[in-house]
Formats: sequence, C-alpha cells, structure tokens
Amino acid sequence: MKAFVPALVLASALAAPTFAFAQDNGPVTRAQVRAELVQLEKAGYVPSSDRVDYPKNIQAAQARVNAEQGDTVSAYGPSTAGTAQAGVRTTSVPMSGPKSIYFGN
Repeated sequence: MKAFVPALVLASALAAPTFAFAQDNGPVTRAQVRAELVQLEKAGYVPSSDRVDYPKNIQAAQARVNAEQGDTVSAYGPSTAGTAQAGVRTTSVPMSGPKSIYFGN
C-alpha cells in the first residue's frame, strides 16, 4: 500500500499534460498556409521586405484581415481592447494635518 500511493501520484503527474491541450485543430495543409499568406499580402504585408519590423508588420496585417472578416478575438496574446492606468495617486489621507503620514517629523 505504501508503494501504491507514490506510484499513483507519479502516474497522474505524467498523465496530466496529455489532458492539458485546449484544442486540436489537426495539421495545417499547404493550401491553407498559402491562402493565409495571400490574405496577408492583400492586407499590405510584404514578406520579402519585412526584415526590420517583422512582428509589428505581420501583426498589423493580421489585424486588418481580422477586421475585414469581422473577427475581433485573437487566438494568441493578451486582450488589447482594455485600458490601464498606472501611477495614479489614490490617497484619502490628507498630506498635512494630524492624520498626515508626515505628521510629527
């Protein structure tokens, strides 16, 4: 019984990654890749001259293709629809007076 528990834990740890896949689309065919490249080229992407700004240019072309097709959700990366603001002071304690954090110094 003592050897059964560690063996069970080890087996479940080794089997867990096989269930972790979110989707299985299968292999992509050559024709599908070619069709996607043609769409990107129609959206303004030029693969032969994209050596300096590679990720930015292809992502912009992919965004244009997605906008034309009505796709607003990307398969990879964080959400780009939200906004964030950093460095904003949100204190309710006055900077002077008896409740100041600097009071008494």
